[in-house]
Amino acid sequence: MPSPETYDAIILGAGQAALPLAHKLAAAGRRTALIERHWVGGTCINTGCTPTKTMIASAQVANLARRAGDFGVQVGQVQVDLPVIVNRKRQIVESFRRPNEQRLEAADGIDLIYGQAYFNGERQLTVETRQGDQRSLQAETIIINTGGRPQPPALPGLERLKALDSSAMLELTELPSHLIVLGGGYVGVEFGQMFRRFGTAVTIVQRAAQLLPFEDEDIAETLQDILAEEGVDLHLGSMATEAGQSDHGGIFLMVEAGGRTQRLEGSQLLVATGRQPNTEAIRAEAAGVELDERGYIQVDNRLRTTAAGIFAVGDVKGGPAFTHISYDDHRIVADQLLGDGSATTEGRMVPYTVFTQPQLGRIGLTESQARQSGQSIGVAELPMSHVARAIELGDTRGKMKAVVDRQTQQILGAAILGMEGGELMGALQIAMMAGLPYPRLQEATFAHPTLMEAFNNLFSAVN
Repeated sequence: MPSPETYDAIILGAGQAALPLAHKLAAAGRRTALIERHWVGGTCINTGCTPTKTMIASAQVANLARRAGDFGVQVGQVQVDLPVIVNRKRQIVESFRRPNEQRLEAADGIDLIYGQAYFNGERQLTVETRQGDQRSLQAETIIINTGGRPQPPALPGLERLKALDSSAMLELTELPSHLIVLGGGYVGVEFGQMFRRFGTAVTIVQRAAQLLPFEDEDIAETLQDILAEEGVDLHLGSMATEAGQSDHGGIFLMVEAGGRTQRLEGSQLLVATGRQPNTEAIRAEAAGVELDERGYIQVDNRLRTTAAGIFAVGDVKGGPAFTHISYDDHRIVADQLLGDGSATTEGRMVPYTVFTQPQLGRIGLTESQARQSGQSIGVAELPMSHVARAIELGDTRGKMKAVVDRQTQQILGAAILGMEGGELMGALQIAMMAGLPYPRLQEATFAHPTLMEAFNNLFSAVN
């Protein structure tokens, strides 16, 4: 092995934190190596946000086309062409990925290296490149951004099945006749509704007593009703005990609930039970980087690992696995390396949207969390059936919900399960960031008829 090539900084993984960080480091005169095993853009662009939301858009069009008669429009029989949908998804993914690659390739001070990197000492790496050779690299600063991947559960028989994960679902070109989804979290409900709208029979099996177990029970129940109305078969509080291939070439799942065992049969199985970090291959321990019991890299509030000069950003460090959190991680590390080092994760808001239809936008505390905090709280609720714009657009499912502090009049959190719930949640996030007392939204003049004017009525109903 030749002498190590020396860089000012090395970034492992070209995900959403790595891209802006590499450009900032290079612009500051720090020679940077960016090492990527698969594709530039990370999970978000390649197998996460971009492709799933692109395909969900097709499912929403199919659903609206079926409802066209409700609006006085006749369109005939609706047919879904999955290969065309998948091809559109691939084109959009490429249109996001390729410009990022081109900017990296053209940037002065950035070397984009494709290959698998692993530590062989303190801030020293070996890279097995795509070309089949090895390179030795070292740097004073290393940032780990290797992300995560779907994690299959310990389910007897699963290893003998060609079960699908979320990435594989995006490449299907033939609709399953009956899709069983194992897991009722964010991934499970998005894919479940999407394929139901494509015309597939869908069954969701969820171990917890509700879908989306981190949400308030009433929000989860409302979403459950919405999915059930669309024909999704829900098995809640149900534990899968065995999986296997059925006699007719499909799959079966043995499920226990309430002391009874049931055999569910379908054509394909989507496993959506969680994710795990990509840490095994990089041999982080060789650099003194400590992992937790699940393999996630341990960091402090400045994203520093237990090894000097090594940071971790994005999903590989655990915590909220959202693209926008990964992007914000780059800001914190950039401040440690190029700024005054004051930026931390303390007090960072964690907004997110579940892209069912209607969307679920979430920010801040849930009602149950707020009650446990001991604060004097008030809760405001408004069904979407009382929102004029939702009535006009023909989708009154769901509700708005906000939690406030009665003494300070600050908004503590919100869940908007309704039309454009993510956009509405973002407006409330801005109000929270500005410290705006909720009566200001109750009294504000919003344009009519818009969805946001519903905040007048929502915050008039604080109990």
